[in-house]
Amino acid sequence: MPALSFAPAISFLAAFGRVSPTQPLRTFIRTTGYKLRPPRPMPHAPLVRTAQNAVLRTGRAGPHQMAALLSEQRKGPVPTIVFGGFVPDATEQVFLMRGFLLKNGSVYYLNYPRNGFSTDLLFAQLDDLVEELTQEHGTPPVIFAVSFGAGLIIEWLKRARRDGRSLDLRGIVLVSPVACIEDLLAPGEAKPSTLLGRAVKPFINREAPPDERQIEKTRTIFARMFEAGAQNKAALAALMSRDELRHLHTSVMATIAGVDTQGACERMQALKQFESPSSYFSQALLPLTPVPTLILFAENEDAILAAHAPTRFVMEAAHRAYFPSSHCQTIYNHRGSPVQHASLVFHCFNFLPPISRFYRGLKTGKLLRAA
Repeated sequence: MPALSFAPAISFLAAFGRVSPTQPLRTFIRTTGYKLRPPRPMPHAPLVRTAQNAVLRTGRAGPHQMAALLSEQRKGPVPTIVFGGFVPDATEQVFLMRGFLLKNGSVYYLNYPRNGFSTDLLFAQLDDLVEELTQEHGTPPVIFAVSFGAGLIIEWLKRARRDGRSLDLRGIVLVSPVACIEDLLAPGEAKPSTLLGRAVKPFINREAPPDERQIEKTRTIFARMFEAGAQNKAALAALMSRDELRHLHTSVMATIAGVDTQGACERMQALKQFESPSSYFSQALLPLTPVPTLILFAENEDAILAAHAPTRFVMEAAHRAYFPSSHCQTIYNHRGSPVQHASLVFHCFNFLPPISRFYRGLKTGKLLRAA
């Protein structure tokens, strides 16, 4: 795999002319602030462990399947819980947005385990954290979830609705949601048409787990997907410092290399078991939640999602059936490279305006309305 070069592709002044005029100034302010108070997510010891302890006692999951819970503590009325996609981890998923999120309150990150995965245990950890923030601190959180993580949240909401449980949430942000295997692999498709589809195919419909050669091929695909954006140095020069690039690249590659065969298989099997949102459209499970919800898709989702991906279809066509107080929007970049699936790093400033409006609406008490 070719190494990522950190040599600046353009000077600061050249970058100034290629992107939004305010963008380099915002980057300068942000990186200066990071030097004074650098990103430092710390392990968070939960005050509430009732649900996760119950799952562990039943034997449905083991401690090795527990997600790592980290946090950055700040004063503010709107804490956020972040769920990442398959990669990167939640801590890197919002790498450039963390400053904005922290202005609203503390940020909590759930990083999936490397050598296992349990939906039951992850949801129990989330139940406990939501209860802690709501009951102990009196601040119901926003859940900010990306790609596979957004699919996990949709499944979590569906299970809670099915069980008749009320969830204390301030709001939900779903970015490029992938909520079922059909979003990546079209039914009856002999050969996956997308790069991500080819990455997950070896993990689906197999009695035996993929061999190491297939695992390494999948790692290579995920690395290429990341570096396809990372090689866009002209954009990155206006977004991140050289040290930030190095940190982000190292962290993402470590995550890709660190997920073992069991961890990868258990993540994919979890996704395979999730129902397509279209399958319960007419059931009594809807709406999933009345809380304000923002759903964002990228203009170039077709490079990752399968044609006619059911989650994208129902969210774009009927999101109010699932989330009555919701707004669904496609994010475009009219002055550069097209916005890619879940591209919160490389297209941070394209995603930030609707996310900022959403948080502002939560704090002012005004419900989100369609544009």
